[in-house]
Amino acid sequence: MTTPTGSTLPFDPGWVLLAFGPVFVACIALEAWYWSRRHATVYKLKDTLSNAALALMHQASDALVLWLFVRTVYQWAFERGLQAVPGTVAGFVLLLLLQDFLYYWFHRASHRVRWMWASHVTHHSSERMNLSTAFRQSLTYPLSGMWLFWLPLAWLGFPPDWVLLAVGLNLAFQFFVHTQCFGQFGWLGYVFNTPSAHRVHHAKNPQYLDRNYAGVLMIWDRLFGSYAPEQEPPQYGIVRPVHSLNPLTLTFHEWRSMLADAWRLRDLRVLYKPPQWVAERNPPGA
Repeated sequence: MTTPTGSTLPFDPGWVLLAFGPVFVACIALEAWYWSRRHATVYKLKDTLSNAALALMHQASDALVLWLFVRTVYQWAFERGLQAVPGTVAGFVLLLLLQDFLYYWFHRASHRVRWMWASHVTHHSSERMNLSTAFRQSLTYPLSGMWLFWLPLAWLGFPPDWVLLAVGLNLAFQFFVHTQCFGQFGWLGYVFNTPSAHRVHHAKNPQYLDRNYAGVLMIWDRLFGSYAPEQEPPQYGIVRPVHSLNPLTLTFHEWRSMLADAWRLRDLRVLYKPPQWVAERNPPGA
């Protein structure tokens, strides 16, 4: 590990998720085999292939924006910021904690701000819950502003490569909570995100909507009032389902709907209000 003034790592942290790729694919194959032996329809080939295509599109978009823009912005903030973080193991542990805290707020905003939901809805659009669902990501995250949430970390003094590594490790952990193979985790569920908690997050049951935003630590949901335990069986998907497995449709359908609503109503509040705001403002029959 290097000091803040020497921020390079012996590898490119922007590729950390691809490095985990073989592990992810092996786990998906094992989980699919597990459910097939139990004759459960948890996996469907077309759905899984769509998820894989979305993951590749997302990675290509992230790599391009990272190379063209994000690293430069983070480096600019780092050089002009506080540089108050020691280049130690303790400093990196602090980074993991702060990044997870900021991830909670990014994730919460992604459900409460329609501009951000337009990207995040892709991830929630599957009516299945399995490890391949973690691959269902949008290439438009850079447009909706995900990278902005980690900018304060560079300004505080965490080198850009450290920041990118922390983000990658956080997202890698989250792959493993997209499963129905495990039940409750006892006391661990009070501290860490678990498959049970994340099943709630992916459910469209009314009592589960907009709950359990955790990345790694569940303590943020408990502190800020967004935690819900898994009780009745989750029904996966979104309130307004998308009946398509076309990766382009899954990526852009909500952008099109959002912009159409803003144009029809001549109201830019559509862009930053919650996703349900238009329906609540104009209920059927009103």
